[in-house]
Amino acid sequence: MSVRVRFAPSPTGHVHIGNIRAAIFNWLFARHEGGEFLLRIEDTDRERSTQEAVQAVLDSMEWLGLDCDEEPMYQSTRREAHLAAAEMLLEKGLAYKEDKGNTGKGECVVFRMPGEDMSFHDEIKGDLHKNADDMQDLVIVRSNGSPVFHLANVVDDIEMGITHVIRGDDHIENTYRHVALFKALGAEPPKYAHLPMITNQQGKPYSKRDGDAFVGEFRDNGYHADALFNYLTLLGWSPGDDKEKMDRDEIVELFSFDRVKSSPAQMDIKKLTAMNGDYIAEMPLDDFIVRVREYIAQYDWATDVESDYFLKVCELMQTRTKTFTGVSSWKYFFSDVLEYNEKAVRKILKKDGVKEALECLKNGLTAIDFSLEGIEKALREVETEVGMQANKINQPVRVAITGISIGAGVYETIELLGKETVGERLSSTLEKLMSNNE
Repeated sequence: MSVRVRFAPSPTGHVHIGNIRAAIFNWLFARHEGGEFLLRIEDTDRERSTQEAVQAVLDSMEWLGLDCDEEPMYQSTRREAHLAAAEMLLEKGLAYKEDKGNTGKGECVVFRMPGEDMSFHDEIKGDLHKNADDMQDLVIVRSNGSPVFHLANVVDDIEMGITHVIRGDDHIENTYRHVALFKALGAEPPKYAHLPMITNQQGKPYSKRDGDAFVGEFRDNGYHADALFNYLTLLGWSPGDDKEKMDRDEIVELFSFDRVKSSPAQMDIKKLTAMNGDYIAEMPLDDFIVRVREYIAQYDWATDVESDYFLKVCELMQTRTKTFTGVSSWKYFFSDVLEYNEKAVRKILKKDGVKEALECLKNGLTAIDFSLEGIEKALREVETEVGMQANKINQPVRVAITGISIGAGVYETIELLGKETVGERLSSTLEKLMSNNE
């Protein structure tokens, strides 16, 4: 039987990375097995399931390349099928009506649990068991006539021919109920695989309080779709051999349940960001430039983004860029006015001998050959002249001409800025140092 899996989000807002990680694992399993990956929008909460929320799901899936093999099913269109299933259970005596809580608001339909111990095999966690005394009958149709999640979920999985349900382990308790419902409806339950929880550094469920938690935030904050996809596959799954950075085809080939861990997976933003930098560094330069233009357009200092100079800045900075939003730090390449990091000024520019070294460099600027070799040679000569140790002038020069203490190689930066701009910035920095000493 061909594998058929589904991603079944409830579109009530932003798409959490835990939910999209479940979608990724479903997609990977389907592609590995040569099966089908389906989407079911569980939009029965009509107040919260807005069109904007549905679009957020679709946009997140498209951005991450999670293509579906059939048109999405919208659960809100399936109400009659859900109610028909409830009626059948009533007719068989497998459900009953009750004024739950004696509210006087009308009768709901309650599914009669089988009253026996239950077990099922989980593809990740192994054999799971629950005592009959721990399982109560459950409402499947509310007193207002609306089907409950448990019934709708099972009826739609039957209709879609789902063979494997891959979802978070917070659904394990629901699975016992769902297995009972499948059997009561005369259907074979699918196989289940429950994914480990994504946690923060303290071992608690990862949430917005811990940083970016929604797919849209990672997209807006400059992450590469393939990097986020790759990283989320590693939250609960390991390909072995300490592999981490992999292309999508390789992940599909290696993916299997026996390498999915049952213990919680800890989210590490630093690790994701480092991986993102690797993906950005390996992009074709033309693609990188297109993405940079998208992010840099919001800054008024980012002018003439079609110029050769802009292209050279992109070429220089690509391997130093961890996220696309990092282009916000490129201002010093384009603005005539430096914004100094005052901590860098205190710690680097105010060291003994730095002012003298910068003055020496400025005074000899016109004689410098503005090639990488010529610039490096000039800096070494300045160090010798002022009695500074080798390579100790690099950081002061960087701060003096960019205002910050990190960036591309100082020789490459000097060469790209050009002799005139470097001279002007050395003068401005020296004036700043003089005024601060007064």
